[in-house]
Amino acid sequence: MDRTSNLRGALLGLMAFGIFATHDVIVKHLGSTYAPFQIVFFSVLFGFPIVTFLLLRDATEANLRPKHPWWVALRTGSSVITGFCAFYAFTVLPLAQTYAILFAAPLLITVLAIPMLGEKVGWRRGVAVLVGLAGVIIVLQPGQTELSLGHAAALTAAISGAFASLVVRKIGREERSVVLLLYPMIANFVLMGAAMPFFYVPMPGQDIAALAVIAALALAGSAGLIFAYRTAPAIMVAPMQYSQILWATLYGALLFDEGLEKATLIGSGVIIISGIYIVLREERGGGSSTTPVLRTRSRAGTPGGLRIAPFLPSDRRGPRPPPKSD
Repeated sequence: MDRTSNLRGALLGLMAFGIFATHDVIVKHLGSTYAPFQIVFFSVLFGFPIVTFLLLRDATEANLRPKHPWWVALRTGSSVITGFCAFYAFTVLPLAQTYAILFAAPLLITVLAIPMLGEKVGWRRGVAVLVGLAGVIIVLQPGQTELSLGHAAALTAAISGAFASLVVRKIGREERSVVLLLYPMIANFVLMGAAMPFFYVPMPGQDIAALAVIAALALAGSAGLIFAYRTAPAIMVAPMQYSQILWATLYGALLFDEGLEKATLIGSGVIIISGIYIVLREERGGGSSTTPVLRTRSRAGTPGGLRIAPFLPSDRRGPRPPPKSD
């Protein structure tokens, strides 16, 4: 892969995560008026036409019955929790602080991959995980800052998002993509819909349009990531997720009068450095046979987003060579 393709892929990744950041800004804006139940419900509702289009394109003769029902159920529940908690965190916490906590997901993927995928984690990546988790503690400042439900929601979204991603890594080759996409959307629609009578607030036309824009941005961001991973290796695209902290700082200052606290800045730096180090170790084959972080391409916390892997060439998803020593 030449340098031009690498640069193009990295820029596409930057664009995609910028789109996702704009998606999150609209969620935060609407969250000042509407409950997360309502936002998730309508964002998924507007996403159903996308899934319908995918179903029409899928010529596979099969039903929608999962081959691994328990894993699909766990993935569905985790995805619902991730989307709701991420949306709630965006509505009540500063954008930069929310992203900093969500950035812990790759660290958690590294840890959870040990029991779920049989991943071997050497001492270097183990230390990187501990350092990254220390960065999360720096962001949270326990004892100095009053921790809220928003902080708990962001942490829950990071944990459940990591778990959902690893379930896909475990069964994704055997389950149809539409099953892994459709079940969480239906669960979101049903569960959030059940809560609507208790939380629904009438919406003017511009807010309904904003919800449609959320669904459109989720699709556009997913499409951007698909093109990015088609153009460049994961090592060039995956670290681009951390650019969201820059978007959060910009949007937070311009739209929500949010400043970047020193603890958030330092903690984010620690988390980002440790996350990039883990990606580099996986790319080198340093004790990693499954490369769980590099292979987790979809962006967690976006209920209407698409899975990335099914749209990539098979050589981008195939097994990796045996790892080197870590």
